[in-house]
Amino acid sequence: MQKQVLRIMKKAGLRAIYACKRTSIPAKGHARYPYLLRGKAIWLPNQVWATDITNIKLKGGYVYLAAIIDLYLRKVLSWRISNTMDAEFCVAAPEEAIAVWGVPAIFSSDQGSQFTSEAFVGVLEAHGIRISMDGQNRAIDNIFVERFWRSLKYEVIYLKDYQTMEELKQGVKRYFGFYNSERFHQSLDYKMPDMVYSSCFKEQEQEQGLLAVA
Repeated sequence: MQKQVLRIMKKAGLRAIYACKRTSIPAKGHARYPYLLRGKAIWLPNQVWATDITNIKLKGGYVYLAAIIDLYLRKVLSWRISNTMDAEFCVAAPEEAIAVWGVPAIFSSDQGSQFTSEAFVGVLEAHGIRISMDGQNRAIDNIFVERFWRSLKYEVIYLKDYQTMEELKQGVKRYFGFYNSERFHQSLDYKMPDMVYSSCFKEQEQEQGLLAVA
C-alpha cells in the first residue's frame, strides 16, 4: 500500500510537506545532562519549561525559530527567529522568559549545540535551574514541543507561505497570541493557556493572603 501511494504521488508530482534540515546536532566537548522528565507528573506552571529549534523555508533560504513553552500551561513564553544557527538567539529566549515569567524548576531541551553551549547553560545555571536533556535519537522525549511545531506549521506556516523574515515574524507573533489566548487545549480541559495561567496565580495569591492573615 505504501509503495502504491508513493508511486501515485510521484506520478502526480506531489510530495509530503515536512522539514528536512537537521537542527539538533551535538557539539563535541559540550556538557551533557540526564533526562529528568521520565515518569514525572507535571502539574504546576513554571515546573518544567522546554525548548527546541525548527527550520522554516523562506524565498531566500531557511531561517530558524526557537521557542520556550511551559509544559503544564502549553503556553509559549518567548521566541526568537534567526537566519543563522548560532547560540545567540537561543540564549535570548530564556533570558526574556525568565525576566517576564520567573524561574522554572526544570528546563528541558535536546542535545543540540546551541543548548549545550556555555552561554545557554550558563543562563540556566545562574538561576539554579535543573537542566534536562533528551537522549540522542529520542525525539519522543521532546514530544510536547514537536507537537507544537506541527500545529504551527500546519495551521499557519504552510498555508501562508511567507516570503520574507518580517512577514514570518508578524505571522508567528499573531499565531502565538492566538495559541496562548484563544486556542482551546484538550490537556487544559479545553481552556486557553492564558486563562489557566491567570487562575493558577490567583489561587496562589489567595493562599498567600490566607497565610498572612493566619
